[in-house]
Amino acid sequence: MAGASSIAVIINPISGSGRRSDAARSRVERARSAIARRRLEGEVLVTAHHGHARELTRSLLAHGVSTVVAWGGDGTVNEVASEMAFRPETLAIVPSGSGNGLARELKIPFDPDRAFEVAIGGRDQIIDAGELDGRLFFNIAGIGLDARVAHRFAADGLQRRGLRRYLEITASELLSNKADDHTILTDGEPHRLKTLLIAIANARQYGNGALIAPQARVDDGKLDVVMIGHRSPLMALLQVPWVFAGQIGRLPGVVMRTAVDVEVTSAHPVIYHVDGEPFVGGTSIAAHVRPHALRIKIP
Repeated sequence: MAGASSIAVIINPISGSGRRSDAARSRVERARSAIARRRLEGEVLVTAHHGHARELTRSLLAHGVSTVVAWGGDGTVNEVASEMAFRPETLAIVPSGSGNGLARELKIPFDPDRAFEVAIGGRDQIIDAGELDGRLFFNIAGIGLDARVAHRFAADGLQRRGLRRYLEITASELLSNKADDHTILTDGEPHRLKTLLIAIANARQYGNGALIAPQARVDDGKLDVVMIGHRSPLMALLQVPWVFAGQIGRLPGVVMRTAVDVEVTSAHPVIYHVDGEPFVGGTSIAAHVRPHALRIKIP
């Protein structure tokens, strides 16, 4: 690691369209050019494996870097942000993933050059985080259908990615879905439901305009909990357009609450995800809001 730099870029070379063999080199060149044009001191680093972005961020912060740019998707952003949470340094995003939910929420441009303009010349906003089963999330965590989709999507590795594959997996999981009985406590209020999914949201959307929690705000000190009751696969598919229209709350069998503390209990180990990264917990897992958690660059 070189001496202290004002900015550093961590690139996930395989996020989104990064499956191309030349993507890593192209991204590195563009990042270096963006830094050089502004006559800044900076480093450009490339991840080599899952969890590497965390390790790189930890080292950069220890060496005094003030702004870390995460070039990747929601998983990369989560790794970098989890290390930067509750610190004075600033995260910036160059979105290049399959969903880019947090970047879309914050209106960060998808063109890398314009995203770098925000990273360097944008304004700081301090946003909340959520914590589920001890893991931070900054966009959305979920239990049930979306968590099973996240597990399958991750299992695909690099072979098939993008919105089309995500929708294929979702349709497949709907057809084979077995709804689980859950008890959900939202600030102590009990809800006993056979659920299709439970979304615990800091921001509004999964990505690509799928507004699972249309009233959520990233800085209101609360989590939006969206509980979708069991329904037939056909009905669920027919109702998907309501999600993209931001009207999920008008559907029957949908319960929406805001809460500081959430607890979900099931008879089976709970399959969940945080910002699209899949995990398996115990039969009871808890979520909490973590206010004023992250300083981030926005336009």
